Amino acid sequence: MDIDRRRLLRTSTAALASVTLAPSLAMAAASLPSALGRDASQYGVRPNGADDQTRALQRAIDDCARAQVPLALPPGTYRTGLLRLPHGAQIIGVAGASRLQLTNGPSLFESQGGNGIRLTRLVLDGAGLPLATRRGLVHCLQGEDLRIADCEIMASGGAGIWFENVGGEVRGNRIHDIATTAVISFDARGLAVGQNTIRACNVNGVEILRSAPGDDGTLVTDNRIEGIKAGPGGSGQYGNAINAFRAGNVIVRGNRISDCDYSAVRGNSAANIQIVGNSVSSVREVALYSEFSFEGAVIASNTVDGAAVGVSVCNFNEGGRLATVQGNVIRNLLPKRPAGTAPDDDAGIGIYVEADTAVSGNVIENAPAFGIIAGWGNYLRDVAITGNVVRNALVGIGVSVVPGAGTAVVSGNMISGAAGGAIVGLDHAKPVSGDLTREGASRFQQIALGTNTVR
Repeated sequence: MDIDRRRLLRTSTAALASVTLAPSLAMAAASLPSALGRDASQYGVRPNGADDQTRALQRAIDDCARAQVPLALPPGTYRTGLLRLPHGAQIIGVAGASRLQLTNGPSLFESQGGNGIRLTRLVLDGAGLPLATRRGLVHCLQGEDLRIADCEIMASGGAGIWFENVGGEVRGNRIHDIATTAVISFDARGLAVGQNTIRACNVNGVEILRSAPGDDGTLVTDNRIEGIKAGPGGSGQYGNAINAFRAGNVIVRGNRISDCDYSAVRGNSAANIQIVGNSVSSVREVALYSEFSFEGAVIASNTVDGAAVGVSVCNFNEGGRLATVQGNVIRNLLPKRPAGTAPDDDAGIGIYVEADTAVSGNVIENAPAFGIIAGWGNYLRDVAITGNVVRNALVGIGVSVVPGAGTAVVSGNMISGAAGGAIVGLDHAKPVSGDLTREGASRFQQIALGTNTVR
């Protein structure tokens, strides 16, 4: 049978083209927003115009949610007022290029009772417009399985994200230049806040709150948080990277935190909080805090470089008790707290604890006042201070010895360069004894003094 040479060449060339061009065409198609869902332009939405796009955007959101398909926003800036997110709404853009800019209204996005909502690869720009108290640029109430991922949230005149009774995930976002707090959650229903970059907030970085004490279980993990200011002032309720209030069983793990006016992590009446494996530098009050009426705290394997106090586990008078402070590296403590704190609040302390607490395996270096303190007046009970290394503190370890104070065990510690005494008795923050490790020193019944190494 004769073979037509020209036909063979045409067929071979076409086949080769289909092999070589198909992958690139597929990649190009996949990169188009319309390949991710319904293109917003189908609904008359137009980028980069001076006109307000609220009505067209809302129609597109509602229609796509009913059809259970994502709404895809091509690159460009979309000027808009409040957009409501119904059940199942999904909006996806091109990272760094699909910008929704607030022109008016209480928030940019709002949902009430919507489940399965997704916001992905969008720039949400609040344009610095003031929001009402207790409002976020993204404002969601009563919802399950909400996800905000890979977005940039910026220039909010209130909070960045405000959740109430919400479960879901806030992950991989950049949140910055926020008038109040980047992420606020009240009464979470299973929430994860992870791998976000948060900076330049004027109140707090992340707040995990409950209207009454109870189980919360939010995970705050692997975030980078920096530049948190205490804009409204106060004595510690503002200027914190992460703040858990009344929220039980919160895990704060693996975060990189720097440049905060007050604390890196502050647990207030937060039972069973875990503060583990965080890297903290340049905070100006207590770096890692468990305070007021909590029961149960684990503060372990953190590094703190630069703070007024490294770790504080306190307020036994309010019911604060039961903790372990283990394996932390704390150094370069500051001699003063910031202006506005209570005048009797001390600084230059590595670790401070009061009740039912084990302090073990920590390394503390360069503390202008105390390496470790146990107790405040008669607020001391069942504290074990064992196996720690304290270097270059004015006083290595101080233990309350006032009448009514409970018992502390101090044993197996290495204390070096403590010019004011390796282990001393205290009346509040005032030394009232000499160095208890010296031969012939006075003894106090409430201090079980074992073998410590001093040089």
